[in-house]
Amino acid sequence: MKCPFCSSPDTQVIDSRVSDEGDSIRRRRKCAGCSKRFTTYETVELRMPQVVKQDGTRAEFDLDRLRTGFMRALHKRPVPTQMVDEAIATITQDVLALGEREIESRRVGEMVMRELRKLDQVAYIRFASVYRSFEGVDDFQDAIKEVQRPATREK
Repeated sequence: MKCPFCSSPDTQVIDSRVSDEGDSIRRRRKCAGCSKRFTTYETVELRMPQVVKQDGTRAEFDLDRLRTGFMRALHKRPVPTQMVDEAIATITQDVLALGEREIESRRVGEMVMRELRKLDQVAYIRFASVYRSFEGVDDFQDAIKEVQRPATREK
């Protein structure tokens, strides 16, 4: 770590502590060149994959967009915000666990549908109607039959 005061590359760690939340490390350092002390923080940086849309364009994985999709589907439905947060966290963890640099938007949509099905059947049908571009009553009936069957374990 380069000294912020004299730019010397020779610094040493004199104290390390884990943060109260456990998600970062605070390091107290001393410069061998000018003897000044400074603090650094070490945290994990996770890179979400790029989302490949149906038209082939790529976009950043956007948690706000994911949340908006959930909130639209769950509009006026009795689902606590905490459960939505947990569903979004599950999807985020699943996407990271893939360990890929890119993910198809279709795959993200399927993950959203899986989580919505667990949260609320009406929200699931709402999302599915837009996501799958329902064109008639038969499409809705098929989706309702799908919701009425027991959920299969898939990831």
